[in-house]
Amino acid sequence: MLDLFDADSGEIVIRPAKKLLGRAAGVFLAPADHFETRPVDALDITFEGIAGDYHAGNTRRSGGREPWYPRGTEMRNERHLSIVAPDELAGIAARMGIEEVKPEWIGANLLIDGVPQLSMLPAGTMLFFKNGVTLKVDGQNVPCRVAGRSVAVNAGMNDHEAGSLLFPKVARRLRGLVAWVEKPGRIEAGEDVSVRIPEQWIYPT
Repeated sequence: MLDLFDADSGEIVIRPAKKLLGRAAGVFLAPADHFETRPVDALDITFEGIAGDYHAGNTRRSGGREPWYPRGTEMRNERHLSIVAPDELAGIAARMGIEEVKPEWIGANLLIDGVPQLSMLPAGTMLFFKNGVTLKVDGQNVPCRVAGRSVAVNAGMNDHEAGSLLFPKVARRLRGLVAWVEKPGRIEAGEDVSVRIPEQWIYPT
């Protein structure tokens, strides 16, 4: 079937699909009662997310990220895992004037190294882990004040409130991604991951 759009017409931009290779430099689990995570050797992944993790479940309650629903509305859970990159965390730390931002402080489950501009991977990107797990990116993880306060406290900032306000400003488009489970299994620290970016297009205005 012929394409309906001329990619060179100036009305629409189409970028071809591509593949990248990264590595799970760290894996982290959140206790069932708190969003902050701790490093572990491996994650057991089910169709509900990470077994025993704070964000596990087929559904979740809406919050500030979903203003179109009353807060607390039950909805599908597309936020099974939070994924961050070491270079982007370093960039956030520099902007906040602190030494580091650890993945655990902001509730990250995966630290993926080797993928440039991880937070800019588009929705629909698929992550194929060497041991068999497949994750699908839902979108960017919008930074919030709760994570900001955790950073401020753990980094030893003098003004925790100022830190909680600063984080959402400087971490936008650097705070990583959220993804849901397409194929369960086990993810181990150090495991290779194939990143498959789908064909992308910009919807014409």
